[in-house]
Amino acid sequence: MSNIKSSIEEWSVKDLEDGSSLDISVVGCTELGNQSLPGIQVWYMGNIVNFEPLAVERWNYQATKANTTEYLLVDHSWMVHEDQYVKVSLLVGSPLKAKVEVKTRSSKPVIKEYVLPFEV
Repeated sequence: MSNIKSSIEEWSVKDLEDGSSLDISVVGCTELGNQSLPGIQVWYMGNIVNFEPLAVERWNYQATKANTTEYLLVDHSWMVHEDQYVKVSLLVGSPLKAKVEVKTRSSKPVIKEYVLPFEV
């Protein structure tokens, strides 16, 4: 079976300082990762973050080890400025969720959560 991708949501946060915007795409996949199981991808600024079972299992373990229910994926987020960023996190619990937080210089943070199609 081949991987079938379907758009879950596309959204953007506009920056009124310079007219730019940060665009986010969340895509559902029928086969993702080494085990070819369902998962989701978060696309932004040329980056793709794969929420697939093996990676999420590792992040879930690291969150549990750090005793937190929200595990910020520092290596998969864009946080070079304090006043504009894209933060991608794993929300631990049942169900597991991907969280995307976007802020531009002129906006308040916009936060969206997506339930993952699997449990670890």
